[in-house]
Amino acid sequence: MAIASNSSEQEVKVEGGGVTLYVGIAPVKVLAVNPSLAELNAIGVPAKMEPQYTGLSIGGDEFNKIVIWVEHTAPDFKTKVEFLVKPEPKVSQSGKTQWTNNIGQFAYADSKASEAYEWFKDEGVRKAFNGEETLMDFVKAFANVAAGDDCYLETWQEVAKGNVKELKELFNLLPENRVRVLLGVKDEKYQQVYMKHFGRLKPKRDDLFIKKLNDDYGAFKAEYNKTLLLEQYSPTLVAADEEPDAFKTDDTPSAWE
Repeated sequence: MAIASNSSEQEVKVEGGGVTLYVGIAPVKVLAVNPSLAELNAIGVPAKMEPQYTGLSIGGDEFNKIVIWVEHTAPDFKTKVEFLVKPEPKVSQSGKTQWTNNIGQFAYADSKASEAYEWFKDEGVRKAFNGEETLMDFVKAFANVAAGDDCYLETWQEVAKGNVKELKELFNLLPENRVRVLLGVKDEKYQQVYMKHFGRLKPKRDDLFIKKLNDDYGAFKAEYNKTLLLEQYSPTLVAADEEPDAFKTDDTPSAWE
């Protein structure tokens, strides 16, 4: 008889175990932006096909994709943050145009946002591209941009077409910077990143994640944990359709305070 046995209390690798998944908020570093197959393999991602980032048909519309691979250590894992962009102005369902400026403000208005909102600065005001606000939210948190300081990309028209040269330059300039992302799991097997909010390392504001999750349009369509503490995923943590008021909103102390 030859049986390489272990204590039943010890967790071992098993067939079908798949990749370890995580939930909760994790500070991560940027590894690569729209990497080639060779670049993916070089950072330890076992991809087998050359990824496609441009000309993607989604819901009958065509988008380009910005994929930022990020890494967390202790526990060690990698995941990707995906942004859909296109070189067209963003227009709301009500017909209002989204505007932005040189300090990374965004607002919807019939005419220039600086004419509709006193707080919106006029420097560099222009129409925002589809997907620009979400990507710039990530950039602002990653680069730790102070309120009122410059926060814009000079080549956004090209970025919206899938040219990530300027983004790569930014991330290469700040190799040690980290951004906090909220992780969840979809269908018990796909790692997901919450795209409605990205956090800074300092100050540590988990409450801003909670506030966004409780917004009317802030739902995270994945399983995640109530504490938002980083931990290994196990099924049935928080259902994707659980009511937002399941989260604490009063002043009672909790695990994230």
